[in-house]
Amino acid sequence: MSAPFVVRAETADAMQALGERLGRALGVGDVVSLVGPLGAGKTTFVQGLARGAGVPPERHVASPTFALVNEHPGRVPLVHADLYRIVRPAELLELGLDDAFDRAAVAIEWLDRFPDAAPADRLELVIAIEADGARLVTLVGAGPRGEALARALGAP
Repeated sequence: MSAPFVVRAETADAMQALGERLGRALGVGDVVSLVGPLGAGKTTFVQGLARGAGVPPERHVASPTFALVNEHPGRVPLVHADLYRIVRPAELLELGLDDAFDRAAVAIEWLDRFPDAAPADRLELVIAIEADGARLVTLVGAGPRGEALARALGAP
């Protein structure tokens, strides 16, 4: 596991730009975990991630809080999941994430609720809201691919 690396995003546009940079580095099988309070910018980050992954601009990337999983075509297919409303581990099977890990890049919001729902090799982002509204994004690469993705965002 790599040492934590912190990036400050002053605005929603900066969060999207950070996501877009990471999206350009994504490949099939990559997993990105997004953790933070409601309104932290997890979906905003994924909107940029989608742009970088080549999801067409006319494709609306929204929070999958109620749908639970949204899939977007692109240079790299992107599966966007949200575990906020999941109550029991058995419900995870219905999401089809195991299949998604083999055919797409996967971004999972609230993975801290069920950390075993994704491969251990992943990039973990923890987003905190600063008093001035900026976001502090702490990145930790877990495993070789997670560490490579962290480096794509400037981690040493």
